[in-house]
Amino acid sequence: MSYGVTRDEGLELVRTYLKNDNLVNHSLAAEAVLRAMAERLGEDQEKWGLAGLLHDLDSETQPDLATHTSEAAGILAAKGVDPEIIEAIKLHNLAAWPGERRTTVFHHALAAGETITGLIIASALVNPARKLSAVKAKSVKKRYKEKAFARGADREIIAECEEAGIPLAEFCEISLVAMQAIAEDIGL
Repeated sequence: MSYGVTRDEGLELVRTYLKNDNLVNHSLAAEAVLRAMAERLGEDQEKWGLAGLLHDLDSETQPDLATHTSEAAGILAAKGVDPEIIEAIKLHNLAAWPGERRTTVFHHALAAGETITGLIIASALVNPARKLSAVKAKSVKKRYKEKAFARGADREIIAECEEAGIPLAEFCEISLVAMQAIAEDIGL
């Protein structure tokens, strides 16, 4: 099935629009988590992976949450990207779309999946080994409960994994394993 861009074309877009390596790595991590969620839920791994990969395409040009995703939506529409992918990308940042809500499993999955990456990366960075391989799923779940830890990883958004159909403890495990599989690619 075609989604308007291939994975390689999506990665090229990410590298064109994102110059910060941390943002590129976040996009790769979100892609891995979304693919794992899709596999667990019996959804389209390619489609969900593209959404994860492309979700922050305009985060450098539109860093203000009031506008973040608006430019990305336009870029992706011009490329002919699947409208469901564009909609999920738009709605992962509700601040830019007042009055809109996440209503589908795909919407909730992208929001939760891209958000948990920050919690997992922070968990790796406070570990003495500073490696994803040293992180355990139970420690991610424990860090989830520590509101002062990785404050940018919004716990309410991460909890949307439940609305996507994956219990929180399992979501922590799935996400961590997905990120561990690409640890070398993201420098962790």
